[in-house]
Amino acid sequence: MTTLQQILPGAAVAAQESPLRRSRRVLRPARTPAGATVALALTAALGLSAAEVVAALMGRPLGWLPVDRLIEQAGRSSWRDLSLVALGLAAAGLTLLLLAAVPGRCKLVPVETSDPNIVIGITRSGLRRTLRTVAQQVEGVRKARVRLRRRTIEVTVMTGPESPGSMLRQVATAVGDRLAGVGTLTTGEVVVRLRRRGI
Repeated sequence: MTTLQQILPGAAVAAQESPLRRSRRVLRPARTPAGATVALALTAALGLSAAEVVAALMGRPLGWLPVDRLIEQAGRSSWRDLSLVALGLAAAGLTLLLLAAVPGRCKLVPVETSDPNIVIGITRSGLRRTLRTVAQQVEGVRKARVRLRRRTIEVTVMTGPESPGSMLRQVATAVGDRLAGVGTLTTGEVVVRLRRRGI
């Protein structure tokens, strides 16, 4: 452990993370539109409020916000008096805050690298195309379809009625070799399904 890792408590935790977990954390996209909307709304509201308060303290209120009326109305109102519009706006604001704070779903599959400081990912559609191409190169396979599930990689191959039973093993081996060659960090099991035409 370096001196910097001893000083910063979070650095030691990040250094002990598994490559798969670190890659997934880094590759998760930020929700930029929601974050930008929340930031702009808060900046505008708080900036306007600060300008109004400073101007009122100097004895020359700007009049942009009806502060006296808002204070008076807040003193007269209770939580039971809230309208549906106010509750809807509060719910929308809370939803935007949560969307801005929580990162989105990762759209990339992490790829193993020799340097622990480098994180690389491949798109899910790119990985599907690569695995589909490999499965279709097995002799006797007419068409293949690949689905990336949470814990499995499902490959469905279509063959003729005369296809041998060992084809499933050949497809699974080819797809597994390709996954190892690409170096994906997913721990998913390869499941191959066979569909014969003409039966």
